[in-house]
Amino acid sequence: MALSSDPDFEEKLIDVVGLYLNPPERALVLSADEKSQIQALDRTQPSLPMIPGRCGTMTHDYKRNGTTTLFAAIDMAQGKVIASCMPRHRHQEWIKFLKQINVETPPEIDLHLIVDNYATHKHPKVQAWLKRHPRFHIHFIPTASSWLNIVERFFRNLDEKRIHRGVFRSVPQLIDVIMDYIEQHNTDPKPFIWKKTADEIIEKVGRARLALDDAPTG
Repeated sequence: MALSSDPDFEEKLIDVVGLYLNPPERALVLSADEKSQIQALDRTQPSLPMIPGRCGTMTHDYKRNGTTTLFAAIDMAQGKVIASCMPRHRHQEWIKFLKQINVETPPEIDLHLIVDNYATHKHPKVQAWLKRHPRFHIHFIPTASSWLNIVERFFRNLDEKRIHRGVFRSVPQLIDVIMDYIEQHNTDPKPFIWKKTADEIIEKVGRARLALDDAPTG
C-alpha cells in the first residue's frame, strides 16, 4: 500500500469506503477509471508452450502496432462493467464516457462515481457537464491511492488473463479481445466485495508511517 501525502487523506478515505460498505439507497456506486496506453504488441517470434519441467516462454522482441485507452466503470452492487475503448484519454473522451454511463444506467437513480485525481476528471468542461446532470456525484480517492479504486483490480485481471501474453497485430484486434473479455465478464458478473473499514485502513497507514519515520537514513 503506497503512502499518500494528500492532506485530505482521511476525509476522502472515509467517504469512499463509506460508499463501498454502506451505499446510499436508490443509487448506484460505480468505481471508474481509464487504463491508458494499452499497447497492441505483435511478438516477432512465437511463444514456447508450457511443458512439464518448463514454464511457457515469450519473446521480448515485439512490434508496436498502436495503443488504445479503456474507460471502465464497475457497478459495485452487481459487478457489471460499463466500458468503451477510445484512442485518447482527454476530457473530451471522459465526457463521452460519462454520457455512455448516463445512457446505460436507470435514469431515475443517482450515480456515485469513485475516480482518481487525474486532471481530466476535473476539467472545467467536465464540471460544466456534471452541473447539467445532477444525478452524477463524483468522489475522489486520495492522491497516490489507486488501491482504493476497485476498478484497478478489474484492470489487473484483464491484463493478466488477456493482454499480458497476447499477440495483437492491430489496435482493432486488441479492442476486440478487451471487449470480448468484458462481455464474458458481464454474462455472469460478481460484485467486488470491500471488507476493510476506514478505521482499519487508517490504523494500518498510521503504523506504516511510523515505521517509515523510524527507518534509518543515509
